[in-house]
Amino acid sequence: MLARLQHGGGGMDPKDVFSLGLGLNEPWKLAGHRLDVETRPHELHLEVVADRGALFACPDCKRACKAHDFESFTWRHLNFFQHHCFITARVPRVDCPDHGVKRVTVPWARAGSRFTLLFEQAALILAREMPVAAAARFMGITDKRLWRILQHYVARAVGELDLGSVRAVGLDETASKRGHNYVTVFIDMDRADKPVIFATPGKGKACVAAFRAFLLSHRGEPTRVAEVVCDMSPAFLAALATSFPKAAVTVDWFHVVQIFTTAVDQVRKAEARSRQLPKAIRWAVLRAGDGALTDDQRIALAELETGGFATAAAYRAKEMLRWIRHADTPQAARWRITRFINHIGTGLDPTAMLDPVRRALGTVATHTERIIQRWKSSHSNARLEGLNGIFQAARARARGYRNTATYITIIYLLAAPLPDILKSI
Repeated sequence: MLARLQHGGGGMDPKDVFSLGLGLNEPWKLAGHRLDVETRPHELHLEVVADRGALFACPDCKRACKAHDFESFTWRHLNFFQHHCFITARVPRVDCPDHGVKRVTVPWARAGSRFTLLFEQAALILAREMPVAAAARFMGITDKRLWRILQHYVARAVGELDLGSVRAVGLDETASKRGHNYVTVFIDMDRADKPVIFATPGKGKACVAAFRAFLLSHRGEPTRVAEVVCDMSPAFLAALATSFPKAAVTVDWFHVVQIFTTAVDQVRKAEARSRQLPKAIRWAVLRAGDGALTDDQRIALAELETGGFATAAAYRAKEMLRWIRHADTPQAARWRITRFINHIGTGLDPTAMLDPVRRALGTVATHTERIIQRWKSSHSNARLEGLNGIFQAARARARGYRNTATYITIIYLLAAPLPDILKSI
């Protein structure tokens, strides 16, 4: 088809075809095109020029001004069939009486970018559907350049969030990659879809203070936040008392189960160093009760219960949490928690191997009132449990991500109630 256009086939001037595709308007027009067949893949180069003596809008005030000087720039455009396509133009600076000498903005690209708007739009579509590294390879650019596109549009959309209606907040932390690079994510507990409203590097008090500042800068009001759902981190709890003094703090059930799951695994590891545990026991004690056990895992649990293992005592403590969870009222929950602490605590063997379970019991005892708040809350724990799915999806989509900032970008892209980014291009 390109050859036919070059020879005038089809009854339309090739310049008209390309100008139509680029959406060019005065004073810009297509001056020429060439196909470089020496490169792999082939490259189609389009030259765009402005009419001689044309006036250009000042990028600050839009006043029509004369050109001061020109500089040549090149932008990557969408492929023309199988050929990579590039646009080259001499872009002027204007001498505005009010704002001085300024580089004008071309209609086919945003300021500072070396990609056309249509190319960036395609990049955003791909990045929402596939890992960024794979999308970059598909488009023939480096993942670093693709990340820059994503971060620009996501940051702009996040800046437009209106958080004036936020009344209940949930927060949780996750490791952005192996090691100790953490990200703390805040969600609107009243949103069933795309609940993420803030994400920041790190964990602890500084993250809560950063969220309060973000809320204020996006029409939110900290004193109107009636409830905060979180884990039992002392740093989080101390910061919440300062930043959101009027909010009731609810310890979500997911983290109650998590501390006992961790305790079971710690006991299992310690016991495995001194005696042989049943095969397949690791995943059996972590997954028990979810209906997805294999035959080997069921056999391992049976052996654990009859073998006098310390891990069995830890496992029974974790499983008893189900009894507490099914309490019908706050009063019933308080009674069951008290019975649970006394029953498990007095029945534990004094060996140091079970210290993780004792520490978990102590944590529950310390935070009993915040745990009971769950029965008074109208917000589902499924919101925070669902964050795990968001984190996993973000890690998969950001596979090969370079830093915490890019991980946060993907979290926003996948799970924040952003304005339609594609419509903003």
